[in-house]
Amino acid sequence: MLRITGATLVLPDTLIADGAVDVGADGRIAFCGRQADAPPVDPRGQVIDATGQYLAPGFVDMHVHGAAGHDFMDGTPAAFEAVLAAHARHGTTTIVPTNTVGRHDQILAFLECCRALVRAGPDASRGLPRVAGAHLYGPYFAEEKVGCHPRLTRPPTRDEYLQYLAYAPDALMVATCAPELDGAADFYRDAAARGVRLNAGHSNATWDEMAAAHALGVRHVDHLFCAMSNYVSVRTRFAPPYRGGMLEFVLATPDMTTEIIADGRHLAPELLRFAVTMKGADKVALVTDASRAMDMPPGAYRFGPTDGGESFYHDGEVGLTLDGRSLASGARGMDHMVRHMHRVAGLDLPTAARMASLTPATILRIEREVGSIEVGKLADFVLLDQADLRVRSVYVGGAAIPMA
Repeated sequence: MLRITGATLVLPDTLIADGAVDVGADGRIAFCGRQADAPPVDPRGQVIDATGQYLAPGFVDMHVHGAAGHDFMDGTPAAFEAVLAAHARHGTTTIVPTNTVGRHDQILAFLECCRALVRAGPDASRGLPRVAGAHLYGPYFAEEKVGCHPRLTRPPTRDEYLQYLAYAPDALMVATCAPELDGAADFYRDAAARGVRLNAGHSNATWDEMAAAHALGVRHVDHLFCAMSNYVSVRTRFAPPYRGGMLEFVLATPDMTTEIIADGRHLAPELLRFAVTMKGADKVALVTDASRAMDMPPGAYRFGPTDGGESFYHDGEVGLTLDGRSLASGARGMDHMVRHMHRVAGLDLPTAARMASLTPATILRIEREVGSIEVGKLADFVLLDQADLRVRSVYVGGAAIPMA
């Protein structure tokens, strides 16, 4: 019922000039390829001429906290919808809302909102992308690696976390825990039994502690190089000989995946390229880690809930702790991450776009539905201007979202 024609298609490993994509009435891709090979146009459908644009798969953000002055931990439908709509305008069509460290009641309110939106499904007319499920991100962090999160970290206890895991597997799909915490092994076992994807992060774990977590099913670590242990930080826990930490373990273990914040402020270009060189683009996802400061002017904001969150300063590009010495979350959309990886880090466009779409979809195990332009998948697209890679249009299930 919809044909997009004339665009250069961005596939996982190549570009197809003068391409065409057909979307059926079911919101799925019915054809993709060269325009010369396309079937006759359905006279009942709509044709959009996208000459001079790239047609890329909709982006998948698996680590994101807020935008447009709102944080998912505000725990209200209005806050969720404002954040979702803002990220959709930056090309994100599948999103995994991510909480922060907070009180038990605040995390439950966050999960309730996620459940409602997962059940409701996307609504392109209101600018809402699809919500894949929640990422339980804290409170189970190491105190010394809490970063900009509220200072309410704690070890996992069954009485508490079983209330969170009750939202799995439909509304809760990912959970992060620092492997060295008391109770972490039980948390991993109980989460995995409910179909939850296991992450490690905000941790000062040793290599051996990471290996034990890996044996329990942990396959992903959050934001590479940030709030994670390495052979230097582990020295604060143990005397010589030097031990490996999370960084060394993920780089050396073939089936471990990770993610990077390519906003130009978290990691220098050589570290972005290093991550891809060491792990490959199929094992390193782009994430925004965006806070409520995204799409907002410079100024003071709260990371996490307005009630009990941590204050930080947004300088127009990134969040900073109030003393200016440390970073405090991202403030850019996924389109910026793709542009930065392509133009500054030097990756070709198909690879940069894959790291924002098919790679995170595969890590989340939803790659059969989203993540690439492929017949049978959901028709989630972003049209990018070829001159500057700015977002021109976004489609969720073949329906355009409002861009204003």
